Amino acid sequence: MEIPSLAQLKKELSYLSEKELVDLITELAKFSRDNKAYLYFKLNERDMPQLFVNEVKEELEEAFQTANTKNYFLAKKSAQAIRRKLNKALKLSKNKADQAELILYFCEQMKKSEYLKHHHPVIDNLYRVQIGKAVKLISTLHEDLQSDFEYRLGELE
Repeated sequence: MEIPSLAQLKKELSYLSEKELVDLITELAKFSRDNKAYLYFKLNERDMPQLFVNEVKEELEEAFQTANTKNYFLAKKSAQAIRRKLNKALKLSKNKADQAELILYFCEQMKKSEYLKHHHPVIDNLYRVQIGKAVKLISTLHEDLQSDFEYRLGELE
């Protein structure tokens, strides 16, 4: 089966009534938790623009608090799991400032939670890659935002 292009799907969606669109979106939201989260944030982002960032920060903070860092192997596995959560959340946001904020928050939590004390190459590399992503994102932002983020970035490096 060949999947149609996005343009073809848009064209087909334009023919549907409002009720049919609502039913279709509801069905899509039922398929996965990610679809439901994306729909929730898109519906509420006009009223509460920081809702997405705050929710993700809470989720990451909880993950850092419950993570096992007793030895380097467990610390590595938990850091990778938390990074997967972060990457999943970053896919939901198209706002570069929000993405940079979340990546910097992740790095701050890694430093605060003493993941870097293990000096494990995987953990160190994971941290450096996230710092690199943050630098790349920050360079695309407005100058005022860049200076705010670069200050935080300087503390992490």
